[in-house]
Amino acid sequence: MTHAWKLEAETGLDGIPVYTDEATVEKLSKDFYWYSPVLERKLKSKKAEAVFAPKNEDEVKAALAFAYRHRIPVTVRGAGTGNYGQAIPLEGGIVMDLSGLDRILEIGPGYARVQCGVKLGVLEKRAREEGQELRIYPSTYAKATVGGFVCGGSGGVGSIAWGNLWDGNVRSAVVYTMEQHPRRLEIEGPELFDYIHNYGTTGILTEIVLPLAARRDWMQTVAAFDDFESAVQFGEALSRDGSVPKRLVTPIEWPLPSFFKPLAKALHPNKSVVFAETDGGSLSQLERLADEYGGAICHVISPEMYRKTIGLSDFTWNHTTLWALKADSAYTYLQAGFAPDRYIEQLRELKERFGDELLMHFEWVLDGGRLLPNALPVVKFTTEERLYEIIDTCRSIGVEIYDPHTWLLNNGGRGAVPGMRRRKDANDPLGLLNPGKIG
Repeated sequence: MTHAWKLEAETGLDGIPVYTDEATVEKLSKDFYWYSPVLERKLKSKKAEAVFAPKNEDEVKAALAFAYRHRIPVTVRGAGTGNYGQAIPLEGGIVMDLSGLDRILEIGPGYARVQCGVKLGVLEKRAREEGQELRIYPSTYAKATVGGFVCGGSGGVGSIAWGNLWDGNVRSAVVYTMEQHPRRLEIEGPELFDYIHNYGTTGILTEIVLPLAARRDWMQTVAAFDDFESAVQFGEALSRDGSVPKRLVTPIEWPLPSFFKPLAKALHPNKSVVFAETDGGSLSQLERLADEYGGAICHVISPEMYRKTIGLSDFTWNHTTLWALKADSAYTYLQAGFAPDRYIEQLRELKERFGDELLMHFEWVLDGGRLLPNALPVVKFTTEERLYEIIDTCRSIGVEIYDPHTWLLNNGGRGAVPGMRRRKDANDPLGLLNPGKIG
């Protein structure tokens, strides 16, 4: 960074906080990329040259105009809880920290209009106080921001009922372009698809409208089974039971539950489990269903304790991987889509091939209205070559892998992204927004 560039950034941006000290720049240049040993090796040396921390849309616009004028790359971040290196600047430049845009602007019947830096946990608490709740949110909801989730996530707790972000779970967004005079765009409808899970490559989201659901009193249960196949089949049956409102259905193979130290007294050795959040009046139905599959409900957290103690969702989605990493830093994970009509066959084939090298963790979800056995298997990492041998084997038997060991959108969770490329060309003609993330 040239002295003139630095001096102008620190003195000529009308009060926008600018940080150039090593500690702040290093900290805010990183996300949870270390979930992947592949990304940890490739990204640990990457960092910005400065951090801008605007507090409102006018400051966002001014910061973008400044970066455009000086041809400086801009990588946007929320709370940095993403796992794919999406908030890590590959080409230096500026990290734009939007956590200061943290106002809840409006909560109305069935929706919340918020700035992008609002924490999902704060919004969930506020919505529940007003008789509503979030439809979907990640297991990192206590720290994660709305903008970070929309631009870097896909689904989470609640996806068993409401699907993923593309299933109508974002109503509209305000987006700023990266141009000489940044435009303020109001996006809704199908155009939103080019801004959901975009890593900030097609525009900077500053305001978002999310749909809300009516508040429910959620009971949390642990069902225990002698084998994982019974657990995942119970999960499917529960997911298909339309008489039981649900927010979470998570089958987890033993020994993964042994890593959940805060739940040690509630779990049984050598038992695979299903963690569920269901309507408070559904216990008898869950007990009957668990018995049909050779299991039993072994732990219940009543609705009165919801959000008042550690919850089961703190051990699901990618928090399952986090607990494994705490137990052994050699663990990592995959993101997989099993075939709904033959997932047991696929599961058996993978377990026969890899055994405990691949520990199974499923999340039953809706995707476009279709019930799917998605999974985040925990992998005992040895080498990158072995990891991709496992990935290739999964794909060879029809298990889709959304590679969490790459920062490229089209090789990870998004698949092909031709629409996003066209949108990036229109909104970011110099290619300054998070360069290197669209392959």
